[in-house]
Amino acid sequence: MDAALYTQDALVWARAAHADAWEKLEAQHGDKAADVFLSRLSSELESQGTLAVLRHGFKIVGAGGEYFSMLQAKPGSALNPETAALYDRNVLRVVQQVFYSHNNKNSIDLVLFVNGLPVATMELKTESTQSVHAAIKQYRKDRLPKDTVTHKPEPLLQFKSRCVVHFAVSTEEIFMTTRLAGDETYFLPFNPNGPRTAYFWETVLERDAWIRILSDFVHLEKTEKILPDGHKSLRVTIIFPRFHQWDAVIRLVECSRQEKAGHHYLIQHSAGSGKSNTIAWLAHHLSSLHDAQDSSVFDAVIVITDRTVLDSQLRDNVYQFQKTQGVVEAITNEEGAKSTKLRDALLGGKRIIVVTIQTFQPLLSKIADDEDLKHRNFAVIADEAHSSQTGSAAGALKKVLAKEGYDDEEVSIEDLIVSDLASRNQPRNVSFYAFTATPKSKTLELFGRPDTEGIKRPFHSYSMHQAIEEGFILDPLQNYLSYKVAYKLVQDGAERDGEEVLKNKASKALNKWVRLHAYNIAQKVKVIVEHYREHVAWRLDGEAKAMVVTSSREEVIRYKVAIDAYTSKRITTQ
Repeated sequence: MDAALYTQDALVWARAAHADAWEKLEAQHGDKAADVFLSRLSSELESQGTLAVLRHGFKIVGAGGEYFSMLQAKPGSALNPETAALYDRNVLRVVQQVFYSHNNKNSIDLVLFVNGLPVATMELKTESTQSVHAAIKQYRKDRLPKDTVTHKPEPLLQFKSRCVVHFAVSTEEIFMTTRLAGDETYFLPFNPNGPRTAYFWETVLERDAWIRILSDFVHLEKTEKILPDGHKSLRVTIIFPRFHQWDAVIRLVECSRQEKAGHHYLIQHSAGSGKSNTIAWLAHHLSSLHDAQDSSVFDAVIVITDRTVLDSQLRDNVYQFQKTQGVVEAITNEEGAKSTKLRDALLGGKRIIVVTIQTFQPLLSKIADDEDLKHRNFAVIADEAHSSQTGSAAGALKKVLAKEGYDDEEVSIEDLIVSDLASRNQPRNVSFYAFTATPKSKTLELFGRPDTEGIKRPFHSYSMHQAIEEGFILDPLQNYLSYKVAYKLVQDGAERDGEEVLKNKASKALNKWVRLHAYNIAQKVKVIVEHYREHVAWRLDGEAKAMVVTSSREEVIRYKVAIDAYTSKRITTQ
């Protein structure tokens, strides 16, 4: 209770995994060696947190300066038999009905331990009597990190320093949280596309899968915000993969291990899917992937994105997993265009390279034409990111794209990549992983895989329907307003003399003139912005978005200008 550890397992692991260091510790402290170790372990958990202790270990005075790591991840290859043998000695334990407190008689249904460290709790419910929401309520009301009477902390339930995740589990659904905070506890769904929870026990909690999640998925995310008073606020969050994120990465990695380089994978993940983390995890796993013959499948992983935040996110996440500096490198547009930095990174052992779309075309040319690169294998992860492209890369392709049916659309990363790949022979030493929320027909044709009926489908999907059901995005069909315009032109209802024109042509021109009229747009913008402020902006923890749907790019621009003008005027007058 006091330390919230399964001390027997922790000692068994320490003696087996660090025999030399343990001998030195016993020589220094004698019979008190176990107490010294457990005391130091507890203090490191409090100061560094469970993830850091599991992955990076800690030092004890008198143990010869050696680290006591508390988890052995599964090695990427079998080239080191000692590491593989140590992996097999990881001690995983499930304990039922854990009475965790001196302050009350509450017990938790299941607690999962790894080498003596608690990593997860579970409250179990049967749908025939109670739903999963009863377990969620139990966590919020009765599983508090501090006792309500004595205000003493409950060690097992402390954020970061003990369990990394808490599961509310029923026979139909599963939800999870990484931070218990009473009524403010926020639960995320952990379900595939459909009910029933056998997958959780059979796949997620399978020994190899569970260790892999702890060693290569869970990570700490630090977010810094500037407060209105100018001070900085640092928020630390434990990121535990949602089911579709874990499932997508595992499936892609295993398929890549079998197929090796030269294949295409389309990942259709809706908004609200946590795509940045999925890409970061995939890049990390592909960068260390070995085949059945223990050869590296890819010499480097190249991530194409417009999101600058992804570069730092990749660096932080990979370092947490690997303890290795310099694994991730970013190549800017200027560096890719005027120097050999990209080639040097590809040949110089950089495992993950982040580039923008402007660097993508010369990248393919280098891989196809450079004699040193032809014999290396690469994974290219393309993040569509829903952003329009400008500059020379987009300008050079606009004529081509217009011929291919893109004349009425913005040029996106997806368009550029599809067009570029379709115009050249596919390199057999490159595998492409395309992430997009709404793949176009050309993307499906190039990246999709035929099903049993020969229809091209995404390799993995997280649908908009599931994202809506799980509360990550709002249903646009339930949250849109049609704005019917009743108008009279020039003279109210008066007939006008003039030349006769075709009725259809005149109606289209008239409607367009009315839609784009500055006064008409200004009136609509006022309603749109005020409706958003009052009914939408506060949703999804203040991060809800709204969409203005128009019929043309010209209309988009006019609405954008009008919205900016209205909001600026409103701010000025407040």
